[in-house]
Amino acid sequence: MTDDTTAAVRARLVEFLETHRAEIEREWSATAVFSTRNPDEAAEEAAALLNGVRQVIETGSEEDPSAEGFGTVRTVLGTLASRAAGGRSGSSRPDVTVLKEPVLRLWERRDEPADIAYRGGLALATVLNTLRIALLEIELSAGADTILAQQEQLAELSTPVIKLWDGILAIPLIGTLDSMRSQAATESLLEEIVRQHARVAILDITGVTAVDTLVAQHLLKTAMAARLMGAECVISGIRPQIAQTMVQLGIDLGEVATRASLADAFIHALHTLGMAITPAREVG
Repeated sequence: MTDDTTAAVRARLVEFLETHRAEIEREWSATAVFSTRNPDEAAEEAAALLNGVRQVIETGSEEDPSAEGFGTVRTVLGTLASRAAGGRSGSSRPDVTVLKEPVLRLWERRDEPADIAYRGGLALATVLNTLRIALLEIELSAGADTILAQQEQLAELSTPVIKLWDGILAIPLIGTLDSMRSQAATESLLEEIVRQHARVAILDITGVTAVDTLVAQHLLKTAMAARLMGAECVISGIRPQIAQTMVQLGIDLGEVATRASLADAFIHALHTLGMAITPAREVG
């Protein structure tokens, strides 16, 4: 198809979409894609989607859902997808294929030369089919964002910072420590040290399944970061098996204080603050 023919087809399509704007918007807003909204909002969204389709036709990007012309389309489709995902229906994906029939039906009624009629119908069908691809990409992107947010929430929940006493914080670590969890633990601990003006931070690894050189490096980095913030770091919960493993691996925690249990670490922290735990005297 020559450039002149292409330009002629696009000009006819733009004129067609403008001429039949009211009919298309009315039929679109009555479909299940928009009918969950009140009539005024459905009409506005249908009009916005039609504007996006027209822009795609004008720019000749019918097959490319990432093209700039699909910007408006993606905005509307994102709204529709979010609304459908929050509904109670079995399928959360709007069926945008129903939008094709009214447009092609109206186009076929026009008295156009055979070549333009064919090319124009193909362009309209293509852009409306691409709506499904754009919608799928939006859903995949939203799903990836949701997974990332959930991972961040789980990381925060798995590394809680607990205030044991004024100036004493503890962060119990459970399970396997990886780079993401270690980074989250360090950030959470440093934030609380600053917020609560803590002087001692206890890293309790009682629930850590195994300690290797990588885990030890994470612990040392956290301890060094806490020290830079003005807090002493104590590592507690080093079980006999873990102690033997650390010795065999040649892991040296340096000047970082270690204690066998969280209780021992808490007592050490109190001593650091100039306090001590003494039994209450019986009143005779």
